[in-house]
Amino acid sequence: MKRRGAYHFIICLLLAFTFLGCARAPKPSFYIRQDFDFSFIKKVAVLPFDNLTNEKFASERIRRLVINELLASGLMDVVVAGDLSATLKAVKVESVTALPPQQIKEIGRALNAQAVLTGSVERYEEPKGGSFAAPEISISLVMAETDSGSIVWSVSASTGGAGFGIRHFGARADTISEASEKVVKKTIQTLYP
Repeated sequence: MKRRGAYHFIICLLLAFTFLGCARAPKPSFYIRQDFDFSFIKKVAVLPFDNLTNEKFASERIRRLVINELLASGLMDVVVAGDLSATLKAVKVESVTALPPQQIKEIGRALNAQAVLTGSVERYEEPKGGSFAAPEISISLVMAETDSGSIVWSVSASTGGAGFGIRHFGARADTISEASEKVVKKTIQTLYP
């Protein structure tokens, strides 16, 4: 009888370590301007994202996922890529990461967009550790409304990494595509709680 109780204790202890030790991605850190009505935004211009990683196409992959998620949410429409490119040339945008309010207003007027979304990909990698690979992704997004050029929403989020289950029990980690989708969904969900 004592032996059976000891087995139960050990099993419960292992389960507790497994669940407590699993890596949970931190919640996104975000800002929403409280006095702004987001239902006003019908169309958004999603500018090319900054790539701060060694992965050549990371920023474009994340940008496309952000566009898809915005469209899927039904919250707003997104400016067509060709119209955006032509407008950025016409407005003579030198850097999409440092837009002054005047250029944000010009972009908004030219595209009939109520907001401009910029972003950056800070981490996009699949570090290998032993026999497992667990992707790590970090992104930041900033939305400015085009009437004044002021920021109305900003979010940073990350996901991935090898948790306890992956490191010790060989549990399946997300692919880099799955991890990318998760981090983008987390960021967009901060727009509508």
